[in-house]
Amino acid sequence: MSRERYIAAKQKWAEKQKARGVMARAVASHDRLPPGQKLTTGFPVLDLGVQPEITHEKWTLKIDGLVAKPATLSWDEFHALPQVEDVSDFHCVTTWSRYDCRWGGVAFTTLYELVQPAPEAKFVYFTSYDGYSTNVALAACLDDDVLVATSFDGQPVSREHGGPARVIIPKLYAWKGAKFVSGLTFLAEDKLGFWEVRGYSNTADPWTEDRYA
Repeated sequence: MSRERYIAAKQKWAEKQKARGVMARAVASHDRLPPGQKLTTGFPVLDLGVQPEITHEKWTLKIDGLVAKPATLSWDEFHALPQVEDVSDFHCVTTWSRYDCRWGGVAFTTLYELVQPAPEAKFVYFTSYDGYSTNVALAACLDDDVLVATSFDGQPVSREHGGPARVIIPKLYAWKGAKFVSGLTFLAEDKLGFWEVRGYSNTADPWTEDRYA
């Protein structure tokens, strides 16, 4: 499927759900598997139809916005930061989940401390090398399982899964974790990302099935 057809199909799906009056649950589920999800041991590939090839030599991560110390990190500078490993579950809005994904990389909190956001910063706007973007409340990014990942199950994150670096935010639907990540911008006001302006939820909580606006 072409990029345009894929985007149109997902946008139409969100519009259809909204027209049906389907709403997020008022009370969150406490099960490990969120409602409406099916468990898989595979790892389906979903993207915008573009898988940019970024070498380590050309890759950078720009962190800016309402910060005291904006930074543009090279691959080597990124890996000179403290590295962590975290095991978490992965929930895709297209109704599949995978348990116990082992990611390695740099914790979001490490990047937060590096650039020192201003008190008025309340949101993070993520951008990617494939033109993707998404927005997340800063409070949701400060969980200790949120990271910019460069490895999966002990191997480099593959290009098809968003390598060389992608964002992982396990407690939200996976579209909030930008693949091919290139930038983080700290903002005082919310700014809708790629899927959010096309009818998808702003908060993306899997346990309330908060899939679309």
